[in-house]
Amino acid sequence: QICLSLVKLLFYLAHSPLGSIVLLDFQPRQFVMVDGNLKVTDMDDASTEELSCKEDSDCTLDFPTKSFPLKCSMGGKCEGINEKKNLFNAYRYFFTYLLPHSAPPTLRPLLSDILNATGDLRYGINETLGAFEKVLHLYKSGLYLQKRPLLLKDYISLKGFRTVEGEDYKCWPSYSHLGCLLSIHSAEEAAAICNSQSQCQSFIVTQQRTWTGRPLASFQSSWTDLIPDTNAVVYIKRSASSGERL
Repeated sequence: QICLSLVKLLFYLAHSPLGSIVLLDFQPRQFVMVDGNLKVTDMDDASTEELSCKEDSDCTLDFPTKSFPLKCSMGGKCEGINEKKNLFNAYRYFFTYLLPHSAPPTLRPLLSDILNATGDLRYGINETLGAFEKVLHLYKSGLYLQKRPLLLKDYISLKGFRTVEGEDYKCWPSYSHLGCLLSIHSAEEAAAICNSQSQCQSFIVTQQRTWTGRPLASFQSSWTDLIPDTNAVVYIKRSASSGERL
């Protein structure tokens, strides 16, 4: 969410009515999340000036660990230097820390491609935004899910119930530090996640949604303390409930 919001912001800056805007003091502390969108807190160090040049050798974009040769335009300006500077700073301050983590395994290669392409400045901001929106579409639609055996048939569902909240086993990347709370595309995906975790005996699908509209599911190591909740459905492994009365 943070990276996508940042890319949308940089897309706007690259195509602003004032021309391509560069953030000269590009640091994480210069940004804040407001209602799920990343915003710049200080525009004092923003500039629409692009480096003047006479030949291509005047247009080297230098960073502490990398340098990029750019083209000198017919108008005597280094082509795209503001856009590329913003994008590489996004790569080194945000993408490298946030993109490699917590995505479903089948989407990680696509995020790795974005990471590598922006790190080498092979992508401009248009291509980067397009790549992010493709990943988001796959994630929201569930198209990233690989065909696998249907596992939900191995669970008993009880509508209108959930387990008592409390500390339970933890997983990564959980939305709660008290237990294992993950976003899912469907109950079928939740069943596959539960089957992959040795501690999991049940899971609860709630009405809570993430910023992408995906429901949250809480994975539990037991199911015995059930309480009414009209907005939840608890799924219990048939093997865990055998010999018990529901």
